[in-house]
Amino acid sequence: MTPKRSRGGLAAYLIIAGILIFLAAYMLPRMNEKEPEYTYSEIISHFDNLEVKNYTLDLGTGDLELVLKNDTELKYSVPNVNLFLSDTENYRLEYNKKNPREPLEQDYYKITDNSWLITYVPTLIILVMGVVLFVFMMRQAGGGKYTNFGKMQFRNQAEGRKAMFKDVAGAEEEKFEMEEIVDFLKNPEKYRALGARVPKGVLLLGPPGTGKTLLARAIAGEAGCSFYPISGSDFVEMFVGVGASRVRDLFETAKRNSPAIIFIDEIDAVGRHRGTGLGGGHDEREQTLNQMLVEMDGFSDNESVIVIAATNRRDILDPALLRPGRFDRQIVVGYPDIKGREAILKVHTANKPLAPDVKLDDIAKGTVGFTGADLENLANEAALLAARYNRKAITNDDIAEAMIKVVAGPEKKSRIKTEREIKLTAYHEAGHAICTYYCPHQDKVHQISIIPRGMAGGYTLSLPEHDKSYNSMMEMHEEIIVLLGGRVAEKLIMDDISTGASNDLERATATARSMITRYGFSEKLGPVVYGDDNSEPFLGRDFSSTPNYSNEVAAEIDAEIRNFVEEGYAKAEKILTEHMDQLHTVAQYLIQYEKVEAEEFEMLMKGEMPPHPEKAQKPATPVGLSKPQEEMPHSSDHHSDRQDQTE
Repeated sequence: MTPKRSRGGLAAYLIIAGILIFLAAYMLPRMNEKEPEYTYSEIISHFDNLEVKNYTLDLGTGDLELVLKNDTELKYSVPNVNLFLSDTENYRLEYNKKNPREPLEQDYYKITDNSWLITYVPTLIILVMGVVLFVFMMRQAGGGKYTNFGKMQFRNQAEGRKAMFKDVAGAEEEKFEMEEIVDFLKNPEKYRALGARVPKGVLLLGPPGTGKTLLARAIAGEAGCSFYPISGSDFVEMFVGVGASRVRDLFETAKRNSPAIIFIDEIDAVGRHRGTGLGGGHDEREQTLNQMLVEMDGFSDNESVIVIAATNRRDILDPALLRPGRFDRQIVVGYPDIKGREAILKVHTANKPLAPDVKLDDIAKGTVGFTGADLENLANEAALLAARYNRKAITNDDIAEAMIKVVAGPEKKSRIKTEREIKLTAYHEAGHAICTYYCPHQDKVHQISIIPRGMAGGYTLSLPEHDKSYNSMMEMHEEIIVLLGGRVAEKLIMDDISTGASNDLERATATARSMITRYGFSEKLGPVVYGDDNSEPFLGRDFSSTPNYSNEVAAEIDAEIRNFVEEGYAKAEKILTEHMDQLHTVAQYLIQYEKVEAEEFEMLMKGEMPPHPEKAQKPATPVGLSKPQEEMPHSSDHHSDRQDQTE
């Protein structure tokens, strides 16, 4: 670690700078001070009338001070000093002739020259302040560099609160992979005796909130070694060479305190593909990356320093950074499964009192797609709700309400809606629910509501029964049908359509495009992938990249997307037309009670009328809920859980 700077030295520099600023602020106004205005002829007339007793003239500034015989003092700024001296040259001789009893002495006038104050003092002040700033920056940089921008004080985070593997839940396989690194840091000779070397770098991949940073801290805590965390963006500054200097300082600090772990969060900020930006090979980010590549696997030995990095954008990282010898091991920290979610909930509710009706396994079943950060937020929101209602423990209703609040936002019960808006929203959400019910591959309806939440005027929530790793073509076709069910219901009942289905149309179009261009679900275009998701300029690739298909193929893709959407619209229209009575039943129930729970929906679809619930706006009793599909990653682990909202 770099030595601490003296507070006394810093105070001395600040005091000197303050004095100089005070002097400058004091002198400059005086230099520009305006004097009383007289004409030149008036001043000369005093000399012509032999009224001047004595005077003082500054040759540099032209400032003139007159003292008349009646002791009146006058101040004047002479525009031309040479002309003034010429006009008053014989004044004393003429005065003495006419006043022999009171002659003027030889020194009745005083000529001075202070022009250097005006000329040099401001410049001198600026130079002194520059020197003070220069010396201060050298001291801050350790005396060997001109600025301190390239230096950082890297603090050993292992000295604070330590995280252990027991604090990391829902990532058992990931922890198992990291045990070798922990064991090597504790017992390096065991591995060296067999000729093995520890991985120089470990890259943690996965969506945000899955626990990558916590896992890195747990590794340092288990190994009992130094831990230096830093963000990728901390390396890059506007000054050239700063990033590379900080990389060197970081690794030098880690070597001095080895064994050590360097953790670089969001490494994609500095590790993107080289040779692709406007800066070219001289780009500051690329210089920083080059220095990092050298430090990780260059001529120097860093065996006792392990680099752990985290990112959710592996696709934009430079290939040289990912090769063996730098990041030898890449570990995917993905969404937790049902067992992982239950374990995470146990960690985050360990210090929270739970009511007997709270079952963590049931909550885990209904939180498909939630990350560890989401589950921690869920537990915290439930605790806040329990405190709001002055409860001594968190109940099942608090958990259920917190789930919906996390996904859809808080309820806006005070929003005033017209009868037409209420009717339109009710039929819109009923359309989603009816289509979901008659699509066999869709998850069951969990809750329907026409109470505004967040940006949504209403929502339909579906509860997945188990985790899914992928979606089938039939499921995605049905998903389009369900998304368009609200728009179709508006058209059939209101004979009009609204802007509330805009989000549904966006998601339906995006689903159709993915089916055609990414998953090869189109018979017309075949099992071919069209386009490259990594071709956008902001990903750090070339700005001149173009689509890898022709304009004719682009037109065919657009036409096929429209066919998929129109086919889904026609099927949704057929379902709702055939079950119009059920559509009216569900919509009217929503208009009367504002919410429909899963059990109530099942009874309505079977032609039974649920017992009138006590609609006191209580939280929903079911404990399961899924995250919105638009928040799911567009990859092979696509989840089918869905939240349909009317904007």
